[in-house]
Amino acid sequence: MNALLKSLVPQLDFGWNRVRAHCGHRACHNKLLMRTVPQNRGGIRVGSQWYCGPDCFAAAMRTPLAALMTNRLAEMPRNPRLTLGLAMLSKGFLTEDQLRHATSHSQRRGRDLEHTLLQMDLATEKQLAAARSVQWGYPVLAQEGPCPMVRADLPLTFLREFQATPLHYLPGKRLVLGFVQRVDPSVLQAIEQITGCRAEPCFLAPTEFEDQAERNMAAADYEEAVIEQPGSPAHMAKTLGGFALEIGAREAVHVACKSWIWVRLAGKRKIVDVLFALKGATAHRADAISAEATVGAPAWNTPA
Repeated sequence: MNALLKSLVPQLDFGWNRVRAHCGHRACHNKLLMRTVPQNRGGIRVGSQWYCGPDCFAAAMRTPLAALMTNRLAEMPRNPRLTLGLAMLSKGFLTEDQLRHATSHSQRRGRDLEHTLLQMDLATEKQLAAARSVQWGYPVLAQEGPCPMVRADLPLTFLREFQATPLHYLPGKRLVLGFVQRVDPSVLQAIEQITGCRAEPCFLAPTEFEDQAERNMAAADYEEAVIEQPGSPAHMAKTLGGFALEIGAREAVHVACKSWIWVRLAGKRKIVDVLFALKGATAHRADAISAEATVGAPAWNTPA
């Protein structure tokens, strides 16, 4: 019977056996013909899951967003084994007497050693950057003069909080980030997870950082959206659904880093990074919204 139907109307053979990827949102109300192979009909892919449209994508994102908010771990700060003063001493930038005098002076004034060394003209910014390189085991920027301007699809607000700025960027392959005070491995991991680039850190002087940060610009097809008051996971998901609808998103990836949740939405012609600032935000328990996450498609206002 099936063979007879195929011979009579071959143009209506939709290849049912090839339909493998259905909408990942269990409460999806779309018909089977609309929940077809994602490569052929658009939709939004998040990891191994595919969602037929912004409504199902937003509804399904409530659960992972709640998990990211509740499962943030208190990270122990990583401190270098070598102090800044000993690193300066090992590089030959200070004598033992100079270090002893500067340390005593900084303790009496209640100021950090770096500020004291600069104030007493015992060190330069470049020397301090080289000392941090010794502390953390990462290279120091050796280039004299300004680096070329970098146009990147990276959230500069997020990077600036960690005193980092792009020095070289090859999309999808390599990113060199300049840091001033310390290198946070979780920041590098978040960038690699979102962009797929290998993130390589180095140290540079504060003046070099400010100059480079002023020159860097966002890529033409890139937008950064910082949400200062993200609200509940349901509200965050609704915000994401609006952006997904606006740019015709085809793929999404998300990660939590420190006090941020970073979601990248990639459309055919544009990338939007949505950053939810969790500072002071109320954490919502995942089990409190698990029932809400299975509700049907939400409504939203498309963000301006």
